[in-house]
Amino acid sequence: MWITPEEVLMANALWVSERANPYFILQRRKGHGRGGGITGLLVGTLDVVLDSSARVAPYRILHQTGESQIFWNIACGSSRKEITEHWEWLETNLLQTLSIFDNDDDITTFVKGKIQGIIAEENKSGKPQEDEDPGKFREAELKMRKLFGMPEEEKLVNYYPCSYWKGRVPRQGWIYLSINHICFYSFLLGKEVSLVVQWTDVTQLDKNATLVFPESIRVSTRDTEHFFSMFLNINETFKLMEQLANIAMRQLLDNESFAADRSLPKPCKTLKNVSALKRDLDARAKNERYRALFRLTQDERLDGHTDCTLWTPFAKMHVVGQMFVSNNYICFASREEDLCQLIIPLREVTIVEKADSSSVLPSPLSISTKNKMTFLFANLKDRDFLVQRISDFLQRTPDSITHFHICHCFQENPSPSTPPSLPPSPPVLGLGEMPQNQHYSPSLEKMKEESWNIHFFEFGRGVCMYRTSKTRELVLNGIPESLRGELWLLFSGAQNEMATHPGYYGSLVEQAMGKCTLATEEIERDLHRSMPEHHAFQNEIGIAALRRVLTAYAYRNPSIGYCQAMNIVTSVLLLYCTEEEAFWLLVALCERMLPDYYNTRVVGALVDQGVFEELTRECLPLLYEHMQDLGVISTISLSWFLTLFLSVMPFDSAVLLVDCFFYEGIKVIFQVALAVLHANMDQLLSCSDEGEAMTILGRYLDNVVNKQTVSPPIPHLHALLTSGNNPPPEIDVFELIKASYEKFGSLRADVIEQMRFKQRLKVIQSLEDTAKRSVVRAIMTESAFTIEELEELYVLFKAKHIMSCYWGASSSAAERHDPSLPYLEQYRIDCGQLVQLFSALAPWSCGLHTNTLSSRLFRLLDQNKDSLINFKEFVTGLSGMYHGDMTEKLKLLYKLHLPPGMFTVIETLLTRPWKEYNSCLVFLEEKPKDYKYYLRMWAKEKEPKKESIKDLPRMNQEQFIEMCKTLYNMFSEDPMEQELYHGIATVASLLLHIGEVGKKFTNNGSKKTEAQLPSAGDALQPEREDSSGEGGSGQSLVSKALAEAQLETPPPTTAGSDEEAKDDTSVSSYSVVSAGSLQCEDIADDTVLIGCMSGDAVDRRRGSAPDADWSITFEQVLASFLTETSLVDYFEKKHDIQSKMTACKSLRAVERQTSTSSSVGWKTIMQPHSDGQTATSPASHCCQEGTTCSY
Repeated sequence: MWITPEEVLMANALWVSERANPYFILQRRKGHGRGGGITGLLVGTLDVVLDSSARVAPYRILHQTGESQIFWNIACGSSRKEITEHWEWLETNLLQTLSIFDNDDDITTFVKGKIQGIIAEENKSGKPQEDEDPGKFREAELKMRKLFGMPEEEKLVNYYPCSYWKGRVPRQGWIYLSINHICFYSFLLGKEVSLVVQWTDVTQLDKNATLVFPESIRVSTRDTEHFFSMFLNINETFKLMEQLANIAMRQLLDNESFAADRSLPKPCKTLKNVSALKRDLDARAKNERYRALFRLTQDERLDGHTDCTLWTPFAKMHVVGQMFVSNNYICFASREEDLCQLIIPLREVTIVEKADSSSVLPSPLSISTKNKMTFLFANLKDRDFLVQRISDFLQRTPDSITHFHICHCFQENPSPSTPPSLPPSPPVLGLGEMPQNQHYSPSLEKMKEESWNIHFFEFGRGVCMYRTSKTRELVLNGIPESLRGELWLLFSGAQNEMATHPGYYGSLVEQAMGKCTLATEEIERDLHRSMPEHHAFQNEIGIAALRRVLTAYAYRNPSIGYCQAMNIVTSVLLLYCTEEEAFWLLVALCERMLPDYYNTRVVGALVDQGVFEELTRECLPLLYEHMQDLGVISTISLSWFLTLFLSVMPFDSAVLLVDCFFYEGIKVIFQVALAVLHANMDQLLSCSDEGEAMTILGRYLDNVVNKQTVSPPIPHLHALLTSGNNPPPEIDVFELIKASYEKFGSLRADVIEQMRFKQRLKVIQSLEDTAKRSVVRAIMTESAFTIEELEELYVLFKAKHIMSCYWGASSSAAERHDPSLPYLEQYRIDCGQLVQLFSALAPWSCGLHTNTLSSRLFRLLDQNKDSLINFKEFVTGLSGMYHGDMTEKLKLLYKLHLPPGMFTVIETLLTRPWKEYNSCLVFLEEKPKDYKYYLRMWAKEKEPKKESIKDLPRMNQEQFIEMCKTLYNMFSEDPMEQELYHGIATVASLLLHIGEVGKKFTNNGSKKTEAQLPSAGDALQPEREDSSGEGGSGQSLVSKALAEAQLETPPPTTAGSDEEAKDDTSVSSYSVVSAGSLQCEDIADDTVLIGCMSGDAVDRRRGSAPDADWSITFEQVLASFLTETSLVDYFEKKHDIQSKMTACKSLRAVERQTSTSSSVGWKTIMQPHSDGQTATSPASHCCQEGTTCSY
């Protein structure tokens, strides 16, 4: 490529001159190409270690004039072909012009100006987003693509120098972290090390330090472990690896492909070697931490943060911390944990003003809200810029300053002290009608309410409340029944989401009710199982409310839909909140606070189950070993986490844990679970089986009581386990919560997230292994492959699907992967991907004809005509080639040359004259059938079918010719090539005579056959020759076609462009023969033929049309093949698929995929007719016969 002219002082150091003229020199880097000796090895090693640009561009062109010792580097290239094109352009366009100049300085100025002009023109047509990346980084990205064969769609995120430990020897080189791969390359003294690992294959990623591997990063896959060390910044590298691995796991989980954020602001200053993708990922990580800290919605994006102080009127002091500004919120978090936290929605802000600075209060900023609260920030570094950003966001915020009157629509009490976040009405399923607990003291509940009222007076009420350690104490002591719904909404962040989406729930209910889906059926089954002992759900009012909330959420989030345990949690929410509030609390639970808990595979709960096991091993090591032997932890913890203890503990006790959960998050559930195990440690250690341990824990949890409850105790299922003679002691839930904080309160949210990441890798990869085993188990009885072979084939098949997610059309990849489907249907591939797998794995190698044969196989396997095949269909086709006997192999080959393998209905119509379309459509029309017809068809489909060779349709002459050409291409690379050619020629001649003899018996019906199934040649041949002429022309036609097929060779390589070479290979053996001898019904072949044939070729084609009356049966084909020993030996020969799979896995050169190759649907191609006009015809996205796909 042309580069901005750079001055070079030493032109011949480490470079070899290959061409020269008076003005330019073409040079090659030492160590590149052939030869070089020890000097070349040293130069190559230096290039890798020092990250020299010469590694990616080993060719360059220098400009020099006269006796000057200064050279100018004006072009570089990664290949000889690229640099030669630049050299030839210079010789053609500049040499003659430069000879006119008299002054050397003028020559140099002219050359530099010309090169800069060329670069400017290229940049105009280039992609604008690429300019965001610095030049050095773009150079590294080109190097990565060249070294590892990556396409342009593969984006590099960052690269670092490090050592890769191969055995006990470290290899110094560079690690490249792209969106989909982790790559390493090293070249030291002639020894090259190259490594490529897909992120989706990573099962474990951790940072450790041992004597053998000092401060290294370990990347584990199912097969091996890789160690990387000697990083300049190992923490930054590891965090980036975690992010990329998380993206890959998300792709496996729900097929979310990575999409770069194009709306990122450009950096104020140029960041050296930092790509736009790296900035994007850094911004995503900050956004995730920000949203998790303040419980904000997923679309909230952090704009910036700065150090400051906040005046706290309740403590009469300035608290040091950080201010965070995003598109909808201003937040504050103190440097000391739990000292103070504040969330100010911009919709509540009325005044933002800069106060006068003083030595006591430098750079103050005052923010007032609609509920008459004022917050004073100080010590802001860039106050003016911050105020401008807040002002910009306020202008975009609805219900802000200019819409002050709207704020009162949410208020129940218009007094200034009442925030607009109070619930508009009491919950319809409240506890007011229930008889109170006989041990309950009304004064205790009043005391709690009074404590919270005092807190509201001091710290504020609503979304802008100061949240301090005092707030936590009140939550741990129990939230009053009357305030529970309001505070749940506040602490979970659901209040903010509900306020910004007025009317959303009502519209969802209207849209969702009355629709019948799988989710609604599951909801109906579980409605009456949701707290049936509670009076609120013993009538239709409560059941109907629960139905509406669950159905609305299933409609909102179909990827989750409905999962068991959601009904239990939602029924508890409805006891304290209105329907709309319960809905938004459910949104907060499922999408933010308990991520992935309620999807089809409860991945989030399984991840936290793994985290709980790891915490048990760290905190209770003795008990962990014993519980692992019993297998109890994994059994008990899933229900604990999915229902937040609501299904295993008395309701009045479990609801206190829900209070703590909404304030503290998941760490409270972990703390309480550990405290339960710790309290029963002695009894659990003496258990001898799983059942006994489950009984101990069940009795304990059933007797966790809340003596301060308003309602009477609700009987629980675990009460049945309690012995009446020796009842276990009651455990006060407040004591349990207090013990959990005393013993395990040191748990931190960031540590839990780190542990979640490790467990997520294990869980998702374990689920993928489960899916693989399920698929293999489902089809192993229908295939002759071994279990090990099927598992390896599944890995290759799945890799093709994932590759389409990387570089193909993301929409089509998303459509063909649905985690809710059965395992067998989750991964599917299209025709282009089958072509690649067929070429790599099939035993039938047909040279250039391979793509044609594989596309026919795809159409044969695609039974439901959705242009996708699953793994079972793929194995069915491959198993017949490897493990079938001669009859089965011939039958498969025979069917590949019949519809739908040979051509589709649409292609058949397109090969006929336009005047025949109406008559063709008449045959395709069907009368409407009644329900009895469909019942009979359904019964027939359920009956086991075994295809007999007598059921196969007859093969006409054109199809027979195509099968013969396929066989000739298959035999071309066999050691017994000549014997096989002789055998197929003998068999073809015999079958031709058989067909001619059979035609004489059916000659009387030939006219009728012609009327019902006109041949492809009718459009060009109105008059039919007599029978004897047809027979002679048919035999000569086959002989000529087979002779040409035998002589086919790949086109010679020329010095032309890649496009020209691609065009040469796009004509398969089918197209070459058809162009001169016979007429075909394949669209792609017609595209080639019509565009390239002359009038004489058309005339020759008319005279050699296939005979429509000629046909043979499969029994005749089989009997004829059995007469030739060479053919019998060929089809009876056993093939080993293991070597093919090994070669396929070791092939690291990635096939390139065009953006249109993976698109699903119909596309339009323009075909020139012989009269010069053009016609538009639809063609399936599937590879057509006679074309070579480029991937």
